[in-house]
Amino acid sequence: MVRVGLRTLFSSYPQLEVVGEGATVAEALEVVPKTTPDVVLLDIRLPDGSGLSACRKLRELRPELRVLILTSFYTDEMVMDAIDAGAEGYLLKEINSDFLVRSIEEVMEGKSILDPAVTRKVMERARREKVDETGPSLSMLSPQERRVIALVAAGKTNKEIGLELNLSDKTVKNYLSNLMEKLNFSRRSQAAAFYAQQQR
Repeated sequence: MVRVGLRTLFSSYPQLEVVGEGATVAEALEVVPKTTPDVVLLDIRLPDGSGLSACRKLRELRPELRVLILTSFYTDEMVMDAIDAGAEGYLLKEINSDFLVRSIEEVMEGKSILDPAVTRKVMERARREKVDETGPSLSMLSPQERRVIALVAAGKTNKEIGLELNLSDKTVKNYLSNLMEKLNFSRRSQAAAFYAQQQR
């Protein structure tokens, strides 16, 4: 029923096209390589396993794939696990249709999305958690890299960061690549969560 509802909803938005769907982890792993979507909407709980497990496997198959969790379930741990699994966003099914469509578009633009209902809780948790003293620190970054990671945490795309810092897209990408390597991160959502922790 949810998939039928989503397909009907997206048919009203010419910028979106449903290229495939599945009811299980197994079907997702079969359909995605065949249909090569730009964004995948995944539920957390599927009949044959976890959507987060599916997320990890799909990202291994196609690193450029953008995954957006759309679920009825929420705990702090689920959100953090979703980020660790490589998801670019976490939304609850109660959100309105315009926000969902806008979220898909923003994820395509390189932004990370959290449902407004959970953003505050996640940020509070991130600020509460103590950073391991032997772990990464903002002090490892150059001043310009710290400006870039702050804008990443604010949800800015590379293009928007370039405009704000008067840098080319390529230069922003290089700064981002360097700071991710220094901090041992592979996803910009990890960098955003880390920056939030450091600001507690």
